[in-house]
Amino acid sequence: MHRRFLFALALLLPAAASAQGTLLVGNKSDDTVWRLSLEDGRRVAEFASGAGPHEIAVAPDGRSAVVTAYGHQQPGHALTVLDLAGDAAPRSIDLGPHGRPHGVRFLPVGDEVLVTTEHSHALLRVDLEQGAVAQAIEVGDGVGHMVALARGGDVAYVSKIAAGTVLRVDLAAGEVTHEVAAGEGAEGIEVAPDGRVWVTNRDEDTVTVHEPDTLARVDTLPSPGFPIRVVFTPDGRHALVTNAKAATMSVFDAAARTLVATVELRPEGAEAGQSMLGQGPMPIGAIADPVRPRVYVAISGGDRIAVVDTADWRVLDYWPTGRQPDALGIAP
Repeated sequence: MHRRFLFALALLLPAAASAQGTLLVGNKSDDTVWRLSLEDGRRVAEFASGAGPHEIAVAPDGRSAVVTAYGHQQPGHALTVLDLAGDAAPRSIDLGPHGRPHGVRFLPVGDEVLVTTEHSHALLRVDLEQGAVAQAIEVGDGVGHMVALARGGDVAYVSKIAAGTVLRVDLAAGEVTHEVAAGEGAEGIEVAPDGRVWVTNRDEDTVTVHEPDTLARVDTLPSPGFPIRVVFTPDGRHALVTNAKAATMSVFDAAARTLVATVELRPEGAEAGQSMLGQGPMPIGAIADPVRPRVYVAISGGDRIAVVDTADWRVLDYWPTGRQPDALGIAP
């Protein structure tokens, strides 16, 4: 009954409620994805996501999104595909023996995504049209968690939490070419506009910057309070790092690699909130608006989205979500 209700809600509320786009929010404890208007944060649709939606990737054409169903006590083994342009019901893709899917990115050409799977130590290439795993690349022990993609789409980078490393994967060859130390608890990962790879090392309170071809370390930046994600603004000027336990976001000049601002992310009433990482607000997922001068941050322990103005780095508003938001995506 619950899933039928969610699907009916997605049909009744207009999927394209805002001509300016919508924000997709994965609520990990509710097993749902909410669709919020980017105009005012109101919920315009809700989808059943599979157990434990941890990451979201929106297709380049904006017509669909893929959600990793990580699972709760029991490991998940599936992806959920959401129809953002029509009224089709969410569909599930079985990953077979590949458990705990987490990081996900669309490849630039074709209807395929890359997915990390913690239990099978793999980076998968999944064909969405066929609904099947097309390739499994072994990445080894160490909890491969998040994945980033080089601009050309021919190279992927994976962070390993337990190993504290970052690795480079040649997708055409289907093999790991390099693996180097980043820092303890290496988790968040993104490719900067200059091609370098930024990694957040949550247990060392650092962000490391690596050359794209060799992964040689270029710089190490302090970001206190459990740095867990890194994203870049659309103009490439700033790198944004969420610090989950400090309830802050570090703003770095991406070229100079210097700190320019620290944003406090503490919605009222969130101090006693609970997330999978502990108690408190716990900002995790972040995404920059491609049109507006804004960044959206999921406050997992506060069940809110923080709306941050990138002109002066102040919080404009907090939008309500389901329980324990984390994964974010923007549907144009």
